Amino acid sequence: MDDHPATSRARAAMPGPVSVMPTPVPASPDMLPPLERRLDLTVVLGLGSAALLLLAALAMGGGPGAFLNLPSILIVLGGTAAVTVVSFSWHDVMASWRALGRTVRTGSAEPQDAALAALDIADHARRNGPLSLQPLLQPAADEPVLARALDLIVDSLPADKIERILRTEIEANQARARIAAALLRRGAEVAPAMGLIGTLVGLVQMLGSLNDPAKIGPAMAVALLTTFYGAILGSVVLSPLAAKVERNAEHQALVEGIYLLTAGSVARQENPRHLEILINTVLPPDLRVSAYD
Repeated sequence: MDDHPATSRARAAMPGPVSVMPTPVPASPDMLPPLERRLDLTVVLGLGSAALLLLAALAMGGGPGAFLNLPSILIVLGGTAAVTVVSFSWHDVMASWRALGRTVRTGSAEPQDAALAALDIADHARRNGPLSLQPLLQPAADEPVLARALDLIVDSLPADKIERILRTEIEANQARARIAAALLRRGAEVAPAMGLIGTLVGLVQMLGSLNDPAKIGPAMAVALLTTFYGAILGSVVLSPLAAKVERNAEHQALVEGIYLLTAGSVARQENPRHLEILINTVLPPDLRVSAYD
């Protein structure tokens, strides 16, 4: 039997089931990988141990004072710095100085920590939307590539554009690291040469003072100690620091590559399990993560 018209109108006016969208949960800064500014113990212990061993050997040989000579120090240190700077621009020198400071005092995330944080970020964005990542922008400022990746995701840029921007920034970071390492290696090449120049200067002074025995000793000291200083500066200080800068650049490139993969995956709204597979392809076998087993 048909309903009365008034009943039909009343039924039509009744509200149907309302679909309530869940409120997005803002991301927590605890998702970010831990960063701890600390002295790099390998640099401190390595250079410190070398210095202590040299001082101990000099002390057992008669006292370190005999190996201190101001003209030799000026020739080697001043000459090495001057000739090295000539090979680069002032901007390169300043950038290399900052890179050297980061070498002694580390503050980059570990690759495994970065991978786990990336999976947390991707999972959160998939559940709550990209805009929920906005609270992470300020806390991520210490990791410029991660902060840029989050900013581009929140702005809803296409995945290919995000990847292109981040890849350009990562390549620029690597180029600056290569310049810093090249500057240190150039100094390591110049230091022994300046030591040889100082040796020649000392020999000329000695030969010119053969009629004055009091001047032969200081001239011979300059001749021998400049070679000593040049070898120490090049082989013990500058060359290891150049290798350290290159190693840190490789480490940073790995971490930034993880952020690049994460940004592209989140922008495409892919399953975080797929991101885990991608990240494990770039991580060393002993650092691979397993967050979804």
